[in-house]
Amino acid sequence: MHADRSIAFPKPRFPGVSLLLAWTLLGFTPCGAPTRAGAEEATPAKPEKKEEKKDPKDPKDESSVTQHSITLEGVQVGYTATAGTLVMKEEDGKPRATFFYIAYTRTNKVDPAGRPITFSFNGGPGSSSVWLHLGLLGPRRVVLNEDGTLPPPPFRTTENEASLLDETDLVFIDPVSTGYSRPVPGEDPKRFHGVDEDIRSVGEFIRLYITRAKRWASPKFLIGESYGTTRAAGLSGHLEDRYGVYLNGIMLVSSVLDFQTLSFTPGNDIPHVLYLPTMTATAWYHKKLAPDLQGDLRKALAESERYAAGDYAAALLQGNRLPAADADRVAKAVARLTGLGADYVMRANLRVTDRQFFKELLRAEGKSVGRFDSRMTGIDRDGVGDTPDYDPSYTGVLGPFTAAFNDYVRRELSFESDLPYEVLTGNVHPWNFGDYRNRYVYVAETLRAAMTHNPYLKVFVANGVYDLATPYFATRYTFDHFGFDPKVRQNVTLADYEGGHMMYTVKPSLLALKKDLARFIHSAIP
Repeated sequence: MHADRSIAFPKPRFPGVSLLLAWTLLGFTPCGAPTRAGAEEATPAKPEKKEEKKDPKDPKDESSVTQHSITLEGVQVGYTATAGTLVMKEEDGKPRATFFYIAYTRTNKVDPAGRPITFSFNGGPGSSSVWLHLGLLGPRRVVLNEDGTLPPPPFRTTENEASLLDETDLVFIDPVSTGYSRPVPGEDPKRFHGVDEDIRSVGEFIRLYITRAKRWASPKFLIGESYGTTRAAGLSGHLEDRYGVYLNGIMLVSSVLDFQTLSFTPGNDIPHVLYLPTMTATAWYHKKLAPDLQGDLRKALAESERYAAGDYAAALLQGNRLPAADADRVAKAVARLTGLGADYVMRANLRVTDRQFFKELLRAEGKSVGRFDSRMTGIDRDGVGDTPDYDPSYTGVLGPFTAAFNDYVRRELSFESDLPYEVLTGNVHPWNFGDYRNRYVYVAETLRAAMTHNPYLKVFVANGVYDLATPYFATRYTFDHFGFDPKVRQNVTLADYEGGHMMYTVKPSLLALKKDLARFIHSAIP
């Protein structure tokens, strides 16, 4: 399923966090020169030459540079891969953290000023950049089953025929405490673990990179996934305000710019409305809808969207004033569109949460559905709990991406570190929400302002129809409330794909997304 739509949106301004990493090298001591047995006078042993130990409090930039090539669209693309760290410092020279990054630069393009550069990161907070790197954009990708499900181990990578390297140079950034990025010893990690802190540090990495790589004259893009879209929206304002960096385009994969749309908390009815169409898609996939809806997914989604934004929203708005007869009709309508029982919907006070839905839809079969990709199913310890034991759509990708990266970064990129590569860590919590404490994070206004100040900035948004983490209808709702000037709206494009949060794990969606991203990049460069 694939549909493009144009839109516009706002943006809040705020700084961010830097991705940093501290890593140490193990030294070795060479043996002394051997002596010959029986010699009258032994040759004196050479003094041991000890390798100078690096002070972890004074880390140095490190990098491994290798040369490669890939064939994309029938054209051989030569590229330089640089895996390494940049030390982020205060202006007085005091190191704060080391950022791990992997950069791919095309070698058969001689004019860097005309060559786009794209900075990529994932979300969490607490996620490394491995997902977009080895799932969508990079020259290598993780091998999964054709439908995105878990293959048998051991896991491997293959040449990524959908890599975006033919269109843009790529820089994958791991924020501080993720991947190999670390604060320097003695530095408080909390300085990087927050909404504004994260934007400031990642923004500083981007500024330092484009300065050292002499890429100020290049067209510049950001691409983020999940919380990475929150970071990208914040960076759109921070880069402009702090450094005067104007972007050509931002690509948002599985977007969340308004956290109110995702928070199932008492008194907040918005998520119940916005999750309904994705619940319908999920029920359709698992063949739980009524026969008249089961035949055509587009028809089912259209009916669900109309009902969610119409009668359902109006009913929830009434709260306890909703007449009993109307409540009964709503329960039956929601049941029809979700595959749940009407009595269950009624007992949930017409407000079934995401976690309840994960567990309830396939309860009779002893299964639960995934959050990141609701096509996936898991088996819980028992069938009486309210929520699933785990997310099968996460466990299905964690092993392949972790193993593939750790092998790839050493074997092909020749980067050595004994640190654990933090694919998705909880070490960044508690996350500091700063000015957003006691209210929902809302960065749409930052993006709106950046697009208003820079009317050439374009935005592309990709959604998976089976994504129950950041539902596509919630994304549309956010964009529809951005208050854009009509002239700016034409700079925003939305597209829906078969698949979940990582829709690129589905092969047809991967190929379609590559074409759409390539088209978007061309459209954003004068």
